[in-house]
Amino acid sequence: MTTTTSAAVVESAGAGFHLTEVELADPRPDEVLVRMVAAGICHTDLGVAAGGLPFPLPGVLGHEGAGVVEAVGSAVTRVSPGDQVLLSFTSCGRCTNCRDGHPAYCAAWLPLNLLGGARADGSPTVTRGGAAIGGHFFGQSSFAGHALVDERSLVKVPADAPLELLAPLGCGVQTGAGAVWNVLRPRPGATLVVTGAGAVGLSAIMAARLTPATRIIAVDRVPARLDLALELGATHTVDTSTAGLAEAIGEITGGQGADGVVETTGSLAVAGAAVGVLAARGTAVLVGAPPFGSAIPVDVNFMLPGRKVVGLTLGDSETESLIPVLAELVSAGRLPIDRLIRHYKFDEIERAVGDIVSGDTIKPVLRF
Repeated sequence: MTTTTSAAVVESAGAGFHLTEVELADPRPDEVLVRMVAAGICHTDLGVAAGGLPFPLPGVLGHEGAGVVEAVGSAVTRVSPGDQVLLSFTSCGRCTNCRDGHPAYCAAWLPLNLLGGARADGSPTVTRGGAAIGGHFFGQSSFAGHALVDERSLVKVPADAPLELLAPLGCGVQTGAGAVWNVLRPRPGATLVVTGAGAVGLSAIMAARLTPATRIIAVDRVPARLDLALELGATHTVDTSTAGLAEAIGEITGGQGADGVVETTGSLAVAGAAVGVLAARGTAVLVGAPPFGSAIPVDVNFMLPGRKVVGLTLGDSETESLIPVLAELVSAGRLPIDRLIRHYKFDEIERAVGDIVSGDTIKPVLRF
């Protein structure tokens, strides 16, 4: 039998989120029915809802879910009914990158997570009045009271884990942390720059504080966010509304530049400037996503002294390895993501969206 649940449906591009009843298909052998407890709202959700990607609408978004398992398919081995789980992206599990421990670069990542709106075989996971609507977003579509989830999208956490706090680990937090831990891997004494003090950037700063990097420079235009960055581990800040990035980084580093940069804003101007502050052998990690077809100019001769520019999806994370570590660090108080979060009731989703757009909230988390 199908499961009827309340969901925040985006009817068309730019139409916003509206609660309505939908039906979820029964779990297939590799799927899990999860009762949602909380779900973070990410800028990716907002970009898709605005029509920035060709996800089929009407549809149900949401990809930072947390909940309790209610039913499992016959082939599921990771979890059992009653288990608490965090939800993240899905992947095929069979391609070279999946087998090599890099499922964020799965050969089928785009259709499975962002564009398809259905299972790999085209069958829907969400219907309304008997008609298929877009679902299977990141293998979950968690802006709903229940979600039908790919087994590869979920990670089991302890029975006492605070799901309302941990929900953002599935995307924003693991992206920022993974940029530092999985890509930059700073050596002792390294200088890191993080452009953008939103959820991803501040997660990168908190992760950097747990490394031997000794200078962690937060860059933003909002003084309150720069103050928060200092509290979470930044050693220096640059307010680009009053100072040029290149000049400020040069002054802080004595002209040497940065060993690593995490660029989270998606601004082409900021990304270009961030690459320009790299020291020899430095690496810039591009996380923020501007519109498709965007480009930044790169001086080839500037790159020759070993500088690198690397793109990043979801922290290049293997979720079953990284997310439990993040959850443990949060529980131990060493990764204080509570400083980023504001909670909202599920029926307040439109207010939460407005607050993230205005900048009043860094990471909204819906409670069900």
